[in-house]
Amino acid sequence: MSSKNEKNMEQYFFRASAEDFGNIPGSPIAYWLSSRVRSIFNENISLGELGEPRLGMATGNNELHVRYWSEISQSKFGPDMTSREEADDSCYKWFPYNKGGPFRRWYGNNDYVVNWEHDGDLLQNLKHPSGDRVWGHNFNLDYIFKPCLTFTATSSSYFGIRFSEPGFLFDNKGSSYFTDEKNLKPVLGFLASKPATQILKAINPTIECQPGNISVLPFIEKLITEEVASDVSSIIAISKKDWDSFEISWHFRCSPLILARDSALNLSSIYQNIKSEWLSLVVEMQQMEQENNRIFIDSYGLQDEITPEVPLKEITLTCNPHYRYKGNKTDEELEALLRADTMREFISYAVGCMFGRYSLDKEGLILANQGDTLENYLKQVPNPSFLPDDDNVIPLMDFDGDWFEDDITERFKQFLKITFGEEHFTENLSFIEQALGTDGKPKNIKKFFLKDFYADHVKRYKKRPIYWMFSSPKGSFNVLIYMHRYRADTVSVVLNDYLREFRTKLIARKESYEQIEISTSASPKEKTQAIKSVAKINKVIDEVNDYERDVLYPLAGKNREIDLDDGVKHNYPLFGKALKKIPGLS
Repeated sequence: MSSKNEKNMEQYFFRASAEDFGNIPGSPIAYWLSSRVRSIFNENISLGELGEPRLGMATGNNELHVRYWSEISQSKFGPDMTSREEADDSCYKWFPYNKGGPFRRWYGNNDYVVNWEHDGDLLQNLKHPSGDRVWGHNFNLDYIFKPCLTFTATSSSYFGIRFSEPGFLFDNKGSSYFTDEKNLKPVLGFLASKPATQILKAINPTIECQPGNISVLPFIEKLITEEVASDVSSIIAISKKDWDSFEISWHFRCSPLILARDSALNLSSIYQNIKSEWLSLVVEMQQMEQENNRIFIDSYGLQDEITPEVPLKEITLTCNPHYRYKGNKTDEELEALLRADTMREFISYAVGCMFGRYSLDKEGLILANQGDTLENYLKQVPNPSFLPDDDNVIPLMDFDGDWFEDDITERFKQFLKITFGEEHFTENLSFIEQALGTDGKPKNIKKFFLKDFYADHVKRYKKRPIYWMFSSPKGSFNVLIYMHRYRADTVSVVLNDYLREFRTKLIARKESYEQIEISTSASPKEKTQAIKSVAKINKVIDEVNDYERDVLYPLAGKNREIDLDDGVKHNYPLFGKALKKIPGLS
């Protein structure tokens, strides 16, 4: 081999003493690590000495014990408990549950709740089907409800570490690290930094991160300062603000577009203002994360090996399109996606106001308990600027014509006029339709509600929808209900006040077309069109009749009750073919 080739080959070889690997707990063969990184283990305490990483609970049956927070009655939800005793005394049933989730740093992924009623009596005593042991295990009774750092166990390339406020229990997919409160935020700053990521990859190159991997990480104690804690607190605050700005958070207050109304009533301008705020937030977060990296890179003496820069795609804020939308997309594509999703979120909030889940006049959840009624709403919002639907049934018919006054499209238009002014209605609706469209073509708002809204809702609520769609086989008849307001007579209301009323109106319209057919004054073109319309209406009538006879009428006679505690996965299939099919749920 020539000397030139030998020199080139040198670039692909690493030399390290076997003794050096003994410095690294478990002695992994991380031959590519520098001597500086290897020596860090000898120079500092481990996180296991400073605190305790703990593997989370295994319930044995998540379908029985775990829910999304949005499924349950909020009157049974205790999100702010600080101890087992307080939780037990509260008489709440459901409590926040850390369960991993997608890659996100600093704060968030607060999606789940677990049944810990009566100090977890059911979980701690329910026997495995075999009968020889308790089904759940690893309850961590000395750690639950304490503030901690929680992380997603499985990650292909990034370590998603987040601050968890007091009040949570935790799952084995959302394992946690506990230490004195003064240590939590400096340790979070370290675990979210580039040095920690590099060291973690050396210790555990697999995609599964276990508490043992965290416990051996070296930590510089002198970094436990008020200054570092304050900097990390500021980063957490940004991430929390971002998380709570979306409907998936139980701290969600109101649509950001509504909150920004003071600046303008033109949706296009408001969206641009919000987008600018989001960009500023993302840039601020990027700068703060880079400064956090710099602190730990300098402290660990890794300036020659690691740079502090963080690409935009790693700033884990939902308002950051570079993170939210994966792949190599252009700025124009990212903007189109963000604008469309922002309008979908606004529409989702509007539908929430139609059902009384939210209100323009009071922030946060309004009707969110089983069996809530309009009367319950008016006790909280006596003089609403936008009145929710009175019978908890909102129609959206896939057939030309205005069939009901409370049709979802008409209600949305009314909502848009109330929120941003009637004088801006036309341009605002046009902006929304343009944003929802594709290839430069706007999407008619009625078509959006008929074709896209429910799929968007099911995706937003991760196949556990809180609004349910009664739908005939071919979708000519559709109405939405809000499951928290469901009553035993709801199906009868759908049948008598909507499906039968719809058929009566179809028959009346059919008769008007039949008059045109036999009219001597009608033109041949008008008669031909009337014949086609009669044939179309006949098909819809047949569809509605079949749906009533085979599905809705038998179901209405059962006066079926539901219990929100059972969850959507149990309750939704109880209605069989009456509800729109959702793969994996129906």
